[in-house]
Amino acid sequence: MTAVNGVLLLLAAAGHAELWVALINRLHALPIPPERLRRIRHLHDLTIPGGAFAILLGLGLTGPRLLVGGSWNEVSGLWYLILLPSWLGAVGAFWGIARSHLTRRCRSLVSSREQVHEIRRENGARPVDPGPYHRLATLPLNEQCSVSISHKVFEHPRLPANWSGLRILHLSDWHFEGTIGRDYFERVAELSAREPVNLVVFTGDLLDHQRGLDWLPTTLGRLTAPLGCWFILGNHDWSYSNPEDVRRRLRDIGWQFAAPGGVAIPFRSGTLHLAGDETPWLGEPAEFDDRDLDPKSPQFRILLSHTPDHLTRARQMDVNLMLAGHTHGGQIMLPLIGPVYSPSRNGTRHASGEFWQSPTLLHVSRGLSGRHPLRWRCRPEVTVVELQHPATKSN
Repeated sequence: MTAVNGVLLLLAAAGHAELWVALINRLHALPIPPERLRRIRHLHDLTIPGGAFAILLGLGLTGPRLLVGGSWNEVSGLWYLILLPSWLGAVGAFWGIARSHLTRRCRSLVSSREQVHEIRRENGARPVDPGPYHRLATLPLNEQCSVSISHKVFEHPRLPANWSGLRILHLSDWHFEGTIGRDYFERVAELSAREPVNLVVFTGDLLDHQRGLDWLPTTLGRLTAPLGCWFILGNHDWSYSNPEDVRRRLRDIGWQFAAPGGVAIPFRSGTLHLAGDETPWLGEPAEFDDRDLDPKSPQFRILLSHTPDHLTRARQMDVNLMLAGHTHGGQIMLPLIGPVYSPSRNGTRHASGEFWQSPTLLHVSRGLSGRHPLRWRCRPEVTVVELQHPATKSN
């Protein structure tokens, strides 16, 4: 019975931690100032180990002494008010892990391949400068100084047949902070520029420091595409920079803002409708204007959203492809468990990868960097998204 008690107490400690993690994930999906979030994270850092210690000591070794032959009959009602939500938290954690394994494969994904570039080895040194948290970037097994150039082919039933082969370069979350050096981003931009694509998009979080604007000409400024390079901003652009300066400087290097009201881009005798959504941090929710649509002309809707949390609304707006970032894939992927931290109302459900919820295909980028330059089993990525009509997909 003592072993069973130990398992129950460990589950309570794990569930207590899960509740705090779930709270942190969801608070980071809201427009809360960084300083306030930082204070909440400090409370989280203290409460998770403190709560586990209190449960194991207060119930296991003192009080009812459940780990040394005590009885649950001696546990007070106040303790049960703590234990019951904690056990529910443990159940929720197990369900989330099981769900991620059961739904890992997106049925729209036809093929996927990646090419990994170890930029540290190519440069002969880590591309790390003495910026904030620079010691994290030098930890063993950290994948931050590499990049995966991913190529993913998706079958989409709403894609006009003559649009098969439409290729979109999806970039997100570069986080010019000063810790990961400028040469890293220049190398990634050089690799990205080699990809033959129709459209380039950036889904937010470019800057963590305003001085990063000087990096634009030799990074994003190197990219071009026949249908243009389009951007939105994210919560870090809202928190740590002047958004209007960022928009202006991006326009100066040839990029265009994907406004909430959308833009119609002619393509292969049809129209690609592109809109951006920077809410809840900036701007207004995206809207697609149907008044001038030609029902006989092929149409396809793409939404750029910094957060994947807008998926439900995207489906309501009949969006065909939604491209998002913000979550960084969790940055650390634990074996079997997967990501733990993901700033989203849905926790880790859409931390990274591809998801099909008709009529919308969602792709969430792991992004390239972050304020904390630590990646483990969650390599930074740049993704080429290729769309195929079901009747013409490649074998």
